[in-house]
Amino acid sequence: MAGTKDYGLGEFTYPRGWFMVADAAELRDKPLPLKFFGQDFALYRGKSGKIVLLDAFCPHMGTHLAKNTTSYVTHDGQIEGDSIRCPYHGWRFGADGKCNEIPFSSLPIPKAACVRSWPVVERLGAVFVWHDPEGGEPEWDAPNLAEWDDAGWVRHQWDHLGQLKCHQQEIIDNIADCTHLQPVHGSIVNFFENEFRGHLAIQRQGGPHRTLVSSDGKSPILITDTVYHGPGVLLSRMSGTHDAVILIMHTSVEDGTVQVWHALMVRSPSNAAKVTAQDTEAARMYQAAALQAFSQDFEVWSNKRACINGMFMPSDGAFRKARIWYKQFYNPRAKKDEFLKQAEGVHVPAGMKPAPEAARGNVSLADAVAAENQAQAA
Repeated sequence: MAGTKDYGLGEFTYPRGWFMVADAAELRDKPLPLKFFGQDFALYRGKSGKIVLLDAFCPHMGTHLAKNTTSYVTHDGQIEGDSIRCPYHGWRFGADGKCNEIPFSSLPIPKAACVRSWPVVERLGAVFVWHDPEGGEPEWDAPNLAEWDDAGWVRHQWDHLGQLKCHQQEIIDNIADCTHLQPVHGSIVNFFENEFRGHLAIQRQGGPHRTLVSSDGKSPILITDTVYHGPGVLLSRMSGTHDAVILIMHTSVEDGTVQVWHALMVRSPSNAAKVTAQDTEAARMYQAAALQAFSQDFEVWSNKRACINGMFMPSDGAFRKARIWYKQFYNPRAKKDEFLKQAEGVHVPAGMKPAPEAARGNVSLADAVAAENQAQAA
């Protein structure tokens, strides 16, 4: 599959932004070996509960901190407090990446005895890292949802979809792809628009859907307000059979390969203030249906060649605007405004209706669905 240079995205191979690197449930008493952005990491939860992400290789002799099952260091407890020991010679590194103990040595610890510690947060049952080729501080906050702490919403469990031999550009294109909705998902698109604003890429669309249907097989009006928060975090508020939030995360493993996760939060189907066991069961079924819909896209991405210069039609959607918006993350921050000036604003595909005001976040999605149903009836 093609890489970043083939798409002409910019100076950096990997983009700037917040990216998911692990399901928080994976963190137990052992460090996790990870590979993203073409490099190796060691991820662990300290005894205080603090999550730590370090460059993987010990500066002493290059040992991977998280890939060992036979050393007595790993048997006896590799994580001490918020520090981790190298399984080869027992050098210990703190959450800041600095070595804080060298066994068998009475000499001062060299300043070079350190590994890089990465900024991470735990949110939405996931671990997110801020990645910036320039090494800058985060430009925006890590993703979050108020629904996560709302007792009336069923928390999701992550679907681990593995690695996709596909550059992220192909996935990002989906935010502007109006005309795939009917052939791939069976959607009838009543309205569709994109808005690009800073680090946000927004899609608003609505219409009946053949995959996400109710238990009686009916296809209600489905309205989504989908937002990319930077280049790798998608949150989509959806109203139809149930009020829900789709979460799709994709992170570059190497240039041209991404790791993908999917999840769905669902408001209590019984409208209870606190979710019941029946609510959870219904939500899991709805997540499975949402995954089926996403899998339809996933199959296409898995079996296509790279779209370097697409033969885009005016009715397809704002593909070119989306690609310009996306370039900001592959270039120095100082150049960001050059791309935003070309992309920002609301864009509607030729021949398509724009989103009604009711679908632009000024009212609840449930009210937007009611307004759309009323418009269809008229």
